[in-house]
Order: sequence, then C-alpha cells, then structure tokens
Amino acid sequence: MNNLLDVKNLYKYFSIRNGFKNEILRAVHNVSFQINNDQPSILAIAGESGSGKSTVAKLILGLEKISSGSIHFKGRDINQIPKKEKRNWLLREIQPVFQDPFSSFSPLKKIESYLLETYRNFNIADADSYDIYINDVLSKVGLTFNEVKSRYPNELSGGQAQRIAVARALISKPSLIIADEPVSMLDASLRISIVNMFIKLKQENKISIIYITHDLTTAYYSADNIIIMKKGEIVETGSVDNVLRDPQHEYTQNLIASIPKISDITL
Repeated sequence: MNNLLDVKNLYKYFSIRNGFKNEILRAVHNVSFQINNDQPSILAIAGESGSGKSTVAKLILGLEKISSGSIHFKGRDINQIPKKEKRNWLLREIQPVFQDPFSSFSPLKKIESYLLETYRNFNIADADSYDIYINDVLSKVGLTFNEVKSRYPNELSGGQAQRIAVARALISKPSLIIADEPVSMLDASLRISIVNMFIKLKQENKISIIYITHDLTTAYYSADNIIIMKKGEIVETGSVDNVLRDPQHEYTQNLIASIPKISDITL
C-alpha cells in the first residue's frame, strides 16, 4: 500500500537580494520522510526558528514551489495534479492550521460565515443539514454551533479561535492536517488542551497530523515520531521516545538540555 505522504529528496532555495547582488538561501536541503497509510499518526517536525520546518509545511501545502525533489500524497505526485483537481481533491484531503488563528479571520465577519463558506466550497452535503454538520464538527473540538455562530473573532479567546481554526480544517474531512506552531501563541494550560485535541482527532477520527513546533515538551507528549531539523536538514529522526530519551546528535542534545528532563514531564 502507498504511504499517505512520501517526501523524497526535497530541496528549497530562495534568492535574496544582498546589496547589489543576489544570494541563494538554502531553506530545505535533501529532506525525506514518510507517513504510513496503515494507521493515523502524529509526526512532529521540531527545530529552532529558521531550521526549515515551516518551509517544509508550505511545500506540502503548495504555498511554495519545490526547487527539486518530490512530494507524493496517496501515491500521486502533487506537482503533477491539475490545478482544478488540486482544489477539488488535494485541498480537501490536506488542511492547514496556522500559528495565529486570528490572521485567518476578518474582525468584520462572524465566525459562522467562515464555517458556511468552507462547507459550501467543498460541497460537503445538502444545505438543509448545514447546522447539524457544523455542530458535529465543532463538537470534535469541544465547542457547539450555538456557542460561536453569532460571535465575531475578537469575541473569542485564543484557545477558542484555534479550536475553530481546527474545526474549519475538519469540515472537508481531511486525511492529513498540517499544524504549524499551533500552540506557540497560547499559554501553557491552553497548549495542553489543543495538543490533547490533536491526539483525540488522531485516535477517533483517524486523521494523521504533522505537528510543527519548537516545543519539544508538547512534541514528546503528543507525537508518535519526530524529525529534528537544523539549517534546512534533518539531523535526527525516529520514534519520539527514542529520539528525545536517547538523542544521538549534538544539536538534539542541546535542544533537550534547554527544557525540563523528559522523565520529569507530567503533562
């Protein structure tokens, strides 16, 4: 059976202006990994700012063009999928959740309008079942339609806004969610609630998640496997337990040294 996601020898270079000349910035260098199709999982991609982890997310989502290498989703090269089919199939199957949920919302539009727009864009079901369907989706993130439908984004807490962002991603019934630093703007108590939500989505809704983070504590708590990136390259990868309990690369060791001992984590 094909992998759900197969990233092979991925490269991304940016040309940046430095004075009177252009310089090449190596953002992603020879990155390869897979997400198995047999059972849902959470893959953490971790590293410091500038390590290339968010660029990998943008390449998978099609927000940046690949310099070289390939990304296959359910056996298909995403660069070879026609534009119309990308919208009708690929964008339905792979959904993003970004760091700042408020950046996706206009303060002048009610939350309900965003949920309805997404629902209609993907032709999920008959309009008559809209309220029921959206309420069911919101229930998966611990909310109800009545709680949010008449509210504006500025009336939400950070945790509520991120839950709605996840619910919006769930409307299309995706196989893969790419969550890019989804808890970095939240306080510690809210972080755990969002991470627990991802674990529940994996277990109950059979959705795989790429969890991009600089926070090894939440990565250890939530992920099955982890990739450690430094300067655009993968320096270590494996099960989250093996990598974070017995790191082999000096960079991983230094990252772990800056947080509480894994054995002391009681999330």
